[in-house]
Amino acid sequence: MEAVPGTAAASLPNLFPERTPMTPAQISAGVHAALAVQRRAVTFGKRPFAAVLVAPDNETVLLTHQSVDQVNHAESSLARLAYTHYPKEFLWRCTLFSTWEPCGMCTATIYVRFVSPFESLPDPNMANNIGIVSQWAHIGRIVFAGSNDQLYELTGPANKENFTMSWNTRDFLKGCPQKAIEVVGPLEDEGKVVVEESDKYWSLVRTTND
Repeated sequence: MEAVPGTAAASLPNLFPERTPMTPAQISAGVHAALAVQRRAVTFGKRPFAAVLVAPDNETVLLTHQSVDQVNHAESSLARLAYTHYPKEFLWRCTLFSTWEPCGMCTATIYVRFVSPFESLPDPNMANNIGIVSQWAHIGRIVFAGSNDQLYELTGPANKENFTMSWNTRDFLKGCPQKAIEVVGPLEDEGKVVVEESDKYWSLVRTTND
């Protein structure tokens, strides 16, 4: 596919190698891999969110991550981890699967580069040694099962575990012509499974008006 003039892909084509299209079976397998991580996380008392990174072959699971806490989300944590392990050219051809629609923070981490105040150090790797790095995860495809609207229905209002906002992943990528990140989701069949599984957790902690 020819790059659009004026975009990053047109100026830096080596950073945007062509991605292999995914089949429905590969999409379903990726979601279920993430769901397996979510199930395990819930048994340890974590919130029902999980993500996996799938290789350019659309089948090999490279990395997984559960929700750590309300600041360290599964998707953003996975994107940062992926950036430390793989080059950007490789990550552009990878897919981040999430059981739930990534929030604004997570979407930005998948897309953008956060500038570290330590970039002016003589050796940029010195920033890694003190725990602050520049991020540009550059993952080229996002697939999610359950939507943010469905999540709000599960969590309910005034839920201290998750004050669900009104947003969509695609909204955060609008007006960002530099990169054509592919977004797939929500998914009807896989989404139903994720909702049912996640409700086992949220039904115990949500606030009702009954």
